[in-house]
Amino acid sequence: MNPADFAPEHFGWAFADGVATITLNRPDRKNPLTFESYAELRDAFRALVYAREVKVVIVTGAGGNFSSGGDVHEIIGPLTEMAMPELLAFTRMTGDLVKAMRACPQPIVAAIDGVCVGAGAIMAMASDLRLATPAAKTAFLFTRVGLAGCDMGACAMLPRIIGQGRAAELLYTGRVMTAEEGERWGFHNRLVAAEALMSEAQALAAELAAGPTFAHGITKTQLSTEWAVSIETAIEMEAQAQAICMATNDFRRAFEAFAAKRRPVFEGD
Repeated sequence: MNPADFAPEHFGWAFADGVATITLNRPDRKNPLTFESYAELRDAFRALVYAREVKVVIVTGAGGNFSSGGDVHEIIGPLTEMAMPELLAFTRMTGDLVKAMRACPQPIVAAIDGVCVGAGAIMAMASDLRLATPAAKTAFLFTRVGLAGCDMGACAMLPRIIGQGRAAELLYTGRVMTAEEGERWGFHNRLVAAEALMSEAQALAAELAAGPTFAHGITKTQLSTEWAVSIETAIEMEAQAQAICMATNDFRRAFEAFAAKRRPVFEGD
């Protein structure tokens, strides 16, 4: 991927100053996902592993909504006609999008307004940080279409973000989590006015992009991988990870800047 000239077909892309912005861009239908957009998003996040120029990713939606999830006519309808092997191929592909988001080293900031449901809620959940407006309405509404709440990693990830009981309520009922609930429960990092959403997301992304981005990638890896290990193993993993970071030039730059009483300029190596 060359982020400067990357031109995806099924979502918007902008890149400047180390920050890539992905915009789900079908505002007339509240930015639903299709078979094609799932696959292209998955492939883009996979490619970001090798795009060192990209330091941070913002994910947002156009037209005052984040995403209405899988398109009813273009995805859900065709799924009812598929055999089990085809269905499994589809559910594995959607899960691969979440895997790719978690595996890319860049922090992902979700900027959420309006409708954020189904697979849209999953993309928000799979992001590292979430800013939302008071109008944000998030729902894991799989049960509303006769499916289980265990979709794209929701049963593993959502309880870790908001707690087991709250996650169970949302996944069993499919009800909307209001913006205020989302902030109080720790799903949203903070709420911002709709007119300030993108400027706040860009300011947060710029702050992260100016930091030690190699080390940010290590932090993201450890946040993901330490879910499934003992405390003893986690401490050893972090000892090794931190030793790797101590061998970077950014660590030396930070010390030299501190000694000279100036702000460090990190370069991600």
